[in-house]
Amino acid sequence: MKSILLLLLTITLTACSQPNHDFRIRTITAGVNLTSASDTTAILDAITFLNNARQAYIEAGYEVQTIRISTQHLHEYADYKQALPLLKSLDDIAKRENVGLSIGNLLPPDVYEPDIAGWVIRLINETKIISFSLPISSSSGGGNVFSNSIRASAEIVEAISKNSSGGEGNFRFTASANCPPNIPFFPAAYHSGPKSFGIGLESPNLLTSVFKESNWESARQDLTNTMELAFTPIETIAIQLAAASGWAYDGIDTSPAPGLDASIGAAIETLTKKPFGGSSTLRACAMITDVLKNLGIKTCGYSGLMLPVIEDKVLSQRATENRYTVQELLLFSSVSGTGLDVVPIPGNTSRQTIERIFHDVAALSLKYTNKALSARLFLIPGKVAGDLVEFDNPILTTSTVMSIE
Repeated sequence: MKSILLLLLTITLTACSQPNHDFRIRTITAGVNLTSASDTTAILDAITFLNNARQAYIEAGYEVQTIRISTQHLHEYADYKQALPLLKSLDDIAKRENVGLSIGNLLPPDVYEPDIAGWVIRLINETKIISFSLPISSSSGGGNVFSNSIRASAEIVEAISKNSSGGEGNFRFTASANCPPNIPFFPAAYHSGPKSFGIGLESPNLLTSVFKESNWESARQDLTNTMELAFTPIETIAIQLAAASGWAYDGIDTSPAPGLDASIGAAIETLTKKPFGGSSTLRACAMITDVLKNLGIKTCGYSGLMLPVIEDKVLSQRATENRYTVQELLLFSSVSGTGLDVVPIPGNTSRQTIERIFHDVAALSLKYTNKALSARLFLIPGKVAGDLVEFDNPILTTSTVMSIE
C-alpha cells in the first residue's frame, strides 16, 4: 500500500500548488467498526492507514499534528460494566502508537445508569487516551432533548472534576448535542458506516492573514477564495488516498480549531477591530461560519466556528477581562459554532446548574436544522469565579474562572 501512496503523492505534488503554511492539519481521523472491545485488528489496521496518510501529507509539505481513531458508540459493541479491562488494552495500543482514540457515547440516548459516573472515574484514572461522550439531544424523530442523558452528563462532569488533577479529566468528555457521525475532532467523535477518514484543520492564522487585508465588504469573498485555494490540495490528496486504500473519504471539517499560537479570537479581532465579546463579534462569528459551511469542497463534522476558551490565548485573556460571559458564548454559538468548549467554571457549581446549561445547549442544537453542538465544561476544583487557573496540560492556557450566573 505504501508504494501506491507514494506514487499518488508524486502525482499530487505535480498537480497541486505550494501548500499554504498559514494553517496546519490538526488531525487525520479514521473511523472504524469494532466487533467487540477486544477487536485490536481493526485498530491496528487503522493505525497502518493513518501512518501512511500522515506521511503522504508530510511529504506534500503539510504539518500533521495528530492522528486519531474513532469507533462506533461503545454501547453498540460492549457493555461498559465489563469493558474496562479491554478498553485499557486498546488505550495501551493508542498510547504506544501515539494515536488518539474516541469510543463515542457510553450509553444509548436518554438512558441513565446510577453507577455511570463512578465507572467513568475508573476509566479516567485507568486510561490515558480514550475520549467519550453522552448524547443530550437529537434532531431525529422530530427533535428530542434527552433529560436522562443530561442528568448522567452532569454527574460525570462533577465526578471527574473531583477525581482528576485540576479537573482536567473533563478534557476527555463532552455532552454531545445533535452531533453527526464522523466528526474528526474529539471528544464528540464517533463512527458510523464503512471504514472512513476525515481531516480536521488548525486554521485561525489563515483567517487572520485574510482579515489583515480585508474590510467588512470584501472579507466574505476574500476568505472564501483563500480557503478554497488552500484546502483543495488537501482534498485532492485525500481523494487519492481513498482510491488507493479502500478507506472512504468523509471530507474536511473546516472548523478553524485554534492552538496556542493560532488564535481564532485574534482573527475575529483583526476583522472587527474590537476586543472579542464587543459589538460586531456576533456579526463576525456569523459571517465566518457562513463561509465555512459553503466552501466548494466536501465538508464533514461541525464545520463551524470553535471558541474553546482555555485553548486560545486571546479568548482566555478576554475572559479574564470579563469581556464576555458563558451565556454570550451560547449566543455566539447560535449563529456559528460548536457550543461550549473547555469553559472554566467554579468547582462548586451545582449539579442542577450544570444540567440547566446542558438543557440550553440541547435546546439550541434543535432550534436550527442540522446544528451540531457540544458542551465540554471544566469545573475547576477549589476555584471560584474570577480566580486565575493554570493547567498541567500543555495545550491549555492560563485563564480566569468564568461566572455562570
